[in-house]
Amino acid sequence: MSDPTAWMRDEYEVLVKASLDWRPPVLEGPSTPRCRVGGRERLMLCSNNYLNLSNHPRLKEAAIAAVRSHGAGSGSVRPIAGNMDLHVRLEQRIAEFKRRDAAIYYQTGFAANAGLIPQLVGKGDHLFTDELNHGSIIDGVRLTKAARNIYAHNDMGELEDLLRKAPDTGRRLIITDGVFSMDGDTAPLDEICALAGEYGAMTYVDDAHGEGVLGEGRGIGVHYGVEDKVDIEMGTFSKAFGVVGGLAAGSEHLAKYAFNKSRTFLLSGSAPPATVAACTAALDVLDEEPQHVVNLWKNTAYFRRGLQQLGYDTGVSTTPIIPAMCGSSKQAQALSGELMQRDVFALPIVFPMVARDKARIRVIMNAGLAREDLDEALGAFEMGGKAAGVL
Repeated sequence: MSDPTAWMRDEYEVLVKASLDWRPPVLEGPSTPRCRVGGRERLMLCSNNYLNLSNHPRLKEAAIAAVRSHGAGSGSVRPIAGNMDLHVRLEQRIAEFKRRDAAIYYQTGFAANAGLIPQLVGKGDHLFTDELNHGSIIDGVRLTKAARNIYAHNDMGELEDLLRKAPDTGRRLIITDGVFSMDGDTAPLDEICALAGEYGAMTYVDDAHGEGVLGEGRGIGVHYGVEDKVDIEMGTFSKAFGVVGGLAAGSEHLAKYAFNKSRTFLLSGSAPPATVAACTAALDVLDEEPQHVVNLWKNTAYFRRGLQQLGYDTGVSTTPIIPAMCGSSKQAQALSGELMQRDVFALPIVFPMVARDKARIRVIMNAGLAREDLDEALGAFEMGGKAAGVL
């Protein structure tokens, strides 16, 4: 009798033969600027833990205290019996932090996009989305029945042309990433908001890599001076905030609508007390300890300049996501291996995640790295780049 699941094995083996399967190193301890991987201490240059908050004492203490006061789990979904005072307080803090009327907390950022986008537009409506938007946006868009209009990356001329040509019926929604995670560039949110106002569209920005990073930590809306013009600000706690969970901030009716309509929110168990309390503590830390954001940008400027002086092309990045362009996937993988031999943990981004000739080492800067750490890493990039044939 044939195995009805054999196709999974066959498709996985195709990935293995093409070296496209994931083989992630294992962290043997916390995600820290100097972490332990493969039995050795390494410099961490590929974590999204931008502000080094994952190990901040206040976040850990808040999580421990929440377990003692509220237990290990919530016991249910939010609409039934899993709506704790901790969840309500976190949403109040998100709204305060984002300077918005209200907010809703999702279990993950992916759940926010997959659950909210399909509820904002439907049959007869029109959706406009950047071609390089994150996979969670793409999946959310696929779940809608709205007409889809994909514009070239950050091409405001094409976006306006699509808005102009779209039928003047139904709702309109423009969706963009705030910071694009592969290249480290930002969406021109001021121009997007201007076009949205002119053509009667709602605006939705996924600020996963901008929360805690741009706008003195408050995100891309503040960075571009348009926080009051963005209808839906989506974000995540899994990156700069150092924990996990998604958020959507905006008007009070947005939060209430999302609470009642998003199935990823309604039908998933609510986040455990420790997670929620740590997220709240992260917002408190950002409000009270601005030095983390300051240090992140100092490190970013120093390291980007150092890579460029070595001869690396860092692309169009303007954020703490710094690509060291390598060209072929083979060269990027070779450079990553050379860096690991020199105790620098920085992974390659290769085809099909990027174009075949755009493979790179994607460095993500961390506020907790000291100047001597950065110098050590630059030394590894110099020697490793020469050994791998990149420099």
